[in-house]
Amino acid sequence: MIAYADYEKVDIRVGKILSVEDFPEAHNPKYKLTIDFGPEIGIKKSAAGIVEHYTKEELVGKLVIGVVNFPPKQIGPFSSEVLTLGLPDENGKVVLVFPSKEIPLGGKLF
Repeated sequence: MIAYADYEKVDIRVGKILSVEDFPEAHNPKYKLTIDFGPEIGIKKSAAGIVEHYTKEELVGKLVIGVVNFPPKQIGPFSSEVLTLGLPDENGKVVLVFPSKEIPLGGKLF
């Protein structure tokens, strides 16, 4: 069990996917996402293993949820700055968490 103070350290925000690129160098199929988290956080990059459920075209413009205060994670030649959040489907493949309404970019989860 963690203390509530530990949870408060995790900065989870809403961002909008600006662009999506293939990531052929990754060991498992992934996309490289460019996400705008609003004026306070700015534009960040994320590697996401979501190719089974989404095309690049349908992701552009979508709002997503991400952890913005983890240290960058080096994935091959790419530095992933944000952990884009999702849940596993019945086969363990990632399904993204999308807000159900328009939220201002950078809105913080509480």
